[in-house]
Amino acid sequence: MRQRTCLLAALAAAALLLTACGTEHAGAGSPGASAGPSRNGVEDPGKDGVRITSLTLPPGPASPSRSASASVDDPAGHAGISVDDPSKDSGIVAFFEITNKGAQSLTYSVVVTFMSGDGGAMAQQTATVRDVGPGKTVRGSVRAGHLPPSTPRVTRAKVLEVTKVPAGEAPAAPGTCPASGIRVSADEGNAAMGLRVVGLHLDNCGTRDYSVEGYPLLELMDSDFNAVHGITIRHGGGVTTEAGPDEQPRPVTLKPGESAIAALVWRNTTLSGTAVNVPHVRVRAKAGAEPVTVTPHLDLGTTGELGVKPWTRAKATGARE
Repeated sequence: MRQRTCLLAALAAAALLLTACGTEHAGAGSPGASAGPSRNGVEDPGKDGVRITSLTLPPGPASPSRSASASVDDPAGHAGISVDDPSKDSGIVAFFEITNKGAQSLTYSVVVTFMSGDGGAMAQQTATVRDVGPGKTVRGSVRAGHLPPSTPRVTRAKVLEVTKVPAGEAPAAPGTCPASGIRVSADEGNAAMGLRVVGLHLDNCGTRDYSVEGYPLLELMDSDFNAVHGITIRHGGGVTTEAGPDEQPRPVTLKPGESAIAALVWRNTTLSGTAVNVPHVRVRAKAGAEPVTVTPHLDLGTTGELGVKPWTRAKATGARE
């Protein structure tokens, strides 16, 4: 009888111990558990109202992946980069915050650089956030995208460049068509021997023919979108002969799906005087057309001149006819 009583007491004690301890599951800190990605706070002074707030890093070295694709806008105020195949993404994500301290709604283009411990740039991606109201703060994210296996481990990120334009004049997002049926944009341009050339592109993405003749109408603006005065705009790109012969303007009618191109041409020669930089150009395809603000960052030096070439029908490859 005494032995039976002791046995029951031992069993009760064991049951109590199991109830108190619970069932152990694999997880952080347990043998065989795999560590998940970590989200780390970032001390970033930011730039032009945009700063990195945190960085998500995967455990261990970055895995090979395909590069990130187009920027994505979220009406809730979150922007990011979509990836062709998320399963192959590096898993590195920078979260940022935008505060519009201006008096009008703005569309932001944010370039983020992902860096290793020694400060080297490992990847660079861009996110676009549209329609940020005055005084508003929105948050977004951007993925590092492609990182080969040999890439040093990313440990931090910073805002490299911020471009902002009035929301109502922002270039249309890739793959979209404005209500006007006309899409205006600027390319990255090229430079040689001090000569700068930036192409202006006019795409008829609508359903009707669209005609232009002559030169795009330009307004030069500073970083606060105020007019820049004292710059002579020369039709025909007459600031130099190196950009090719001046072309005579002629009527161009674009059928749906067709495009035309013009060009901004300048030299950034700096002699005596104060160099002029024009970050923004408001472009109208023709009189009465809706304005679009592009950001070619015209470093005009002290020349005080900007050349513009007329609209010319573009071939399918983008070359001028």
